[in-house]
Amino acid sequence: MQKTYNVIYLLALMILPATAAAEGDDITWNTVLKSQFFAGKNIEESNAVIELDAPYRAEDPAIVPVKVTSKFPQSKDKYIKKIWLFVDKNPFPFVGEFEFFPESGKADLALRVRVNTYSDIRAVAETNDGKFSMTKKFVKASGGCSAPIGADLDEAMKRLGKVKFRLDDGVQSGQPALTQLMISHPNLTGMQMDQMTRFIRKSHFIDQLKVTFNGKPVLNAKIDIAISADPNFRFYFVPEKAGELKAEFTDVSCESPTSRNVCSKGGSYSQSYTVSP
Repeated sequence: MQKTYNVIYLLALMILPATAAAEGDDITWNTVLKSQFFAGKNIEESNAVIELDAPYRAEDPAIVPVKVTSKFPQSKDKYIKKIWLFVDKNPFPFVGEFEFFPESGKADLALRVRVNTYSDIRAVAETNDGKFSMTKKFVKASGGCSAPIGADLDEAMKRLGKVKFRLDDGVQSGQPALTQLMISHPNLTGMQMDQMTRFIRKSHFIDQLKVTFNGKPVLNAKIDIAISADPNFRFYFVPEKAGELKAEFTDVSCESPTSRNVCSKGGSYSQSYTVSP
């Protein structure tokens, strides 16, 4: 799906009017993204299922805080299955596809993303009854995908794959527990200059993430270059008893920042954390 995206997107850019960057512009969504990711699906624009929060004007385009809040708890009878995130005007708009479960407790998600130009950030949710809903926020930011790499990439690479979990105090059995997952990874976009060498570095980013508790899935994610460096996720899970919270992820490097046709698999990483309600 994403492999052919760059060609279609470039064609769409050629026909966009001069007002394409205006606030509330849905052209990229209507001409490219909807058909690529949700062909034939009826999507209701509403805040009844999820609500999206993002700053109107970003302080730093490379680390724009985004929060998705669900409007009901996760249960076996009714739950949010997936949430997709897009930054419409990014060179590669797909941010991530996040899968939730009844064991997630809440389908809430907070993270930091890169925004390359004035754009809508868009969240689409699918519930377990097969219905889709969408919400969006317009964000003013510029240059987030091409912001220079930090001064010492070598040091950052030495920390590659290190993970920290942080849970709120007073975790209770059977209640949703807010969890923060912090991953040390430069998440290179393929559009950033290395300030030491003055060359553009090839993309190198986390592409798959899986979080489990006692072997049961809590959060699965397919993610891409719009996730900020040193990815940081906040989400919920329900610990019924003491056990092991585990994060597993892989990374990949691609020849083009806007195509996934030629990519090389990187490493596999994992880290566990003992939870005692």
